[in-house]
Amino acid sequence: MVELGMTPVLPAFAGFLPEGISRLQPNAIVHPGSQWSGFHANHTQVTFLEGTDPLFAIIQQSFITKQRKAYNDSSHVYLLDQYNENRPSSDDAGHLRELSNKTLQSLKLADSDAIWVMPSWQFSDSDFWTGKLIESWFSGIEKSAEVIVLDMFSESKPLWQSTNSFYGKPWIWCQLHDFGGAMGLGGRIMNLTINATEAVSSSSSLVGFGLTMEGQEQENQIVYDLLLDQAWSISPIETANYFQNWVTSRYHGNFLVPQSIYEAWDILRTSVYNNTNPALTGLAKSILGLRPSISGLVNRSGRHSTTIHYDQYTLLHVWSLFFNASREAAVLWENPFYLHDLVDLTRQVIDNEFMICYTSLVNGYTSDSAIGIPLTSVAQQLLSLLDTLDMVLGTNEHFRLSTWLKKAEAWADGNLTEMEIYTNDAKNQVTLWGPNGEISDYASKDWSGLVSSYYRTRWDIFVRYLLSTPVESYNETRLKEEIVQFEQSWQVDKFREERPGEPIRNLKMILVEAQLEWPSLFRGW
Repeated sequence: MVELGMTPVLPAFAGFLPEGISRLQPNAIVHPGSQWSGFHANHTQVTFLEGTDPLFAIIQQSFITKQRKAYNDSSHVYLLDQYNENRPSSDDAGHLRELSNKTLQSLKLADSDAIWVMPSWQFSDSDFWTGKLIESWFSGIEKSAEVIVLDMFSESKPLWQSTNSFYGKPWIWCQLHDFGGAMGLGGRIMNLTINATEAVSSSSSLVGFGLTMEGQEQENQIVYDLLLDQAWSISPIETANYFQNWVTSRYHGNFLVPQSIYEAWDILRTSVYNNTNPALTGLAKSILGLRPSISGLVNRSGRHSTTIHYDQYTLLHVWSLFFNASREAAVLWENPFYLHDLVDLTRQVIDNEFMICYTSLVNGYTSDSAIGIPLTSVAQQLLSLLDTLDMVLGTNEHFRLSTWLKKAEAWADGNLTEMEIYTNDAKNQVTLWGPNGEISDYASKDWSGLVSSYYRTRWDIFVRYLLSTPVESYNETRLKEEIVQFEQSWQVDKFREERPGEPIRNLKMILVEAQLEWPSLFRGW
């Protein structure tokens, strides 16, 4: 980063310590952290050293001094985020003022030129952080130049407007965009252009734009590029021309990019990437990656929405335009960006159809008027969609569970014990996320291998249960117990999928086969 002329943001000591600190420092002011998201206290209520305790500054100085030595004094900017979904021990305004002041002073004692980078997410806990308390917190930072606040979710839930631009402190307008690395297509291009430039003219303490997404494993690169380019324009970027130029740079080689690709992306611009529904604040998650149930999966809103905000038939048209572009330029089948994006478009088409199929299955199971609907046929269609999806995803290393696990294995550097730990943790993160699924499927992914070995098995359990259980005898608890038993066994099972580098099936041939099996979805070849 330094070689590229960038200033790294380094970590700082936030206060978390082993419980045994009380034996070494019996007078230290420590508290258990806040309980979090259903996890057992052993996993979440960790020991937290009060920022006003003199020991906090001592440890901070020791940590930063060693870090500056290790990185050749390459930066004076430090991230310190001690109350991210973790509340302070007191809501007394004076205490919060002293707490922010002492925290900053701990950085300054270690590095007199220190700048505190402070994510704003803690203030989204409105049950604790009232306007008065937020103002008290910032009043403890006397010199504005010593802090930069990241308004983490500016494109959907901005905090700068309700906090008087964080009471005049320098801040950055950020796009969060997705939670858990959700893979749904989508974005808020008007917010990234119009709202972002309005913030520039409305707030004198705005100092930049940033990205704070929780993952990039999707085709939405264009919304990240758009915001970073918007940072260099005093007026909103005209998105039609921007998309056209972006498409040219993404696919151009020794050929002209087919017009149908430009047309496809322009349709995406006005539909998929033009989410204006304030209730749908995050990228849509696919229900195929959620634990099966007969309720609670469809039309969710909020950060983990499952609602599709655009006409699903529009995406079918986009897919057809994109796929047919290769008739005009066969060289596209050798273009890695085209192959990646075609896989991702196909993934989203199947995800959308899966939700329609699931709805038909549940309606047929629960509705008296639906007697006679061939549930077995609908159930088989549901599972077949997953089979087709897994084959499509398997053609590209960016959409394979084995790619993810291989990266985890690499961290072990050949140590077999560590390799097992890292791969099990990697599997847990994209599935149960916790020993008992405390935030199950938070980071669900449409990945080959994960679809075939995990999601499909869960849906197979669900389907067999419905087909063998009358609706009046449906028992959600019993069904969940069976699914959870499988989920936990999958965590420790050896995953058997071919590794990256081995032969991958041809995407074109798989899609030709998909057109024969799903003619209503994939047309135009």
